Amino acid sequence: MYWFILILAGVCECAFTTCLKLSEGLTKVWWAVAFLVLSVISFGLLTIAAQRISLGTAYAVWTGIGAFGTAVIGIIWFKDPATFWRVFFLCGMIGCMIGLKLASPDAAE
Repeated sequence: MYWFILILAGVCECAFTTCLKLSEGLTKVWWAVAFLVLSVISFGLLTIAAQRISLGTAYAVWTGIGAFGTAVIGIIWFKDPATFWRVFFLCGMIGCMIGLKLASPDAAE
């Protein structure tokens, strides 16, 4: 349950960073509001997840999901370059997050 909450927090991080981009420096009000709301939700979910998942692991996975997801959104939606090495290292991030999950003392949850 707490891992699901952590993944949801990471997805909200991807959403709030996308809203930040779309707000154009917080000048587009509705995107700025969406950024603020999703930020609060994401941090709130991270806080809940960190009650049962070690803080270091929870934070690393949360930022990893956010970084990976935001990079993929950038590639697909904003036409950021998808070079071989960029995709290679993004996939490596996924491997590291899976490793953190498997090495977590509460991996049975």
